[in-house]
Amino acid sequence: MRAALIILATLVVAVLLDIGTRRLVRRADHGRYQWVLGPLRNACRRPTAAVLLLTGLYLALPPRPAGWLSDVRHVTGLVLIGSVAWLVIKALHVAEGVTFSRLPPEVVADRRIRRARTQIRPVRRFTAVVVTIVAIGLIMTTFPPIRAFGISVLGSAGVVGALIGLSARTALGNAFAGIQVAFSDGLHVGDVVVIEGEWGRVEEVKLTNVVVRLWDDRMLILPTMYFTERPFQNWSRHEARVVGKVQIHVDHTAHLEDLRTEAQRLVESSPLWDRSRWVLQMVDATASSVVIEVQATAADGASAWDLRCDLREGLIRYIRDNHPQWLPRTRSEYKP
Repeated sequence: MRAALIILATLVVAVLLDIGTRRLVRRADHGRYQWVLGPLRNACRRPTAAVLLLTGLYLALPPRPAGWLSDVRHVTGLVLIGSVAWLVIKALHVAEGVTFSRLPPEVVADRRIRRARTQIRPVRRFTAVVVTIVAIGLIMTTFPPIRAFGISVLGSAGVVGALIGLSARTALGNAFAGIQVAFSDGLHVGDVVVIEGEWGRVEEVKLTNVVVRLWDDRMLILPTMYFTERPFQNWSRHEARVVGKVQIHVDHTAHLEDLRTEAQRLVESSPLWDRSRWVLQMVDATASSVVIEVQATAADGASAWDLRCDLREGLIRYIRDNHPQWLPRTRSEYKP
């Protein structure tokens, strides 16, 4: 009779909780907290019901049953632990989703929003890993042969120790690197980076890898450990503005002022220039030519790439059509 009453009471609580949350969400449909109550109920409805029903079944069974009831109580406890972990992970997903939904969709210009988006997802995934390991440790403690190992996992710094011990594996090593990348303030979603001579924009920073969309729309997926062990260029770490650079080899007889005048005309007539600054300088000299570099700012990486191409094309066309003698030449001395 006691077991039946406990199970019946648990079913009643589960039904009342479901009805109450549904009415609460309906009342808040156009209210202030609808953006969080609706997703929370939709995501956590099943795991919450599972936790309540399993809790009622676990309490309904005798504390020290004999025979097959002992196995039923043990299995119920294991499933209950898994259901609680399922509920917590679902709640973490909802917290991540509603946080992203409150952020503005445009993340290119606002560095603080890019930073928030970069940090939230790795933290959620890392927390989910910790919850999973805690659940596994609790399950281990229910089996006498491996109870000591389960207690060590749940001990002081046991979870962290287990993660550090397993981080020698590539996957968890990348997971720790993902946390480091998220909080080192060196890389954010939306940053323009140059990797192995290819430039692109960071699309997503995951716990184990980073997705970069290259200039030709190819997707470059790199492990997060790459960004902690190898150097890379970040063109927009502090701001979205990017400086485009173009280098051209010309003959020593080229007039730098004429080239500077033409470069100024090309830069100022380009809609890609952000009207901030530009400069033309001689940056190097070799035995056969000199190196002219033009620098001009653009609003973002894509605009800087197109601006560089336009400037390079315009300067080469100007030299070819108006001053072909300025093209690099190889001189030789003839002695009769």
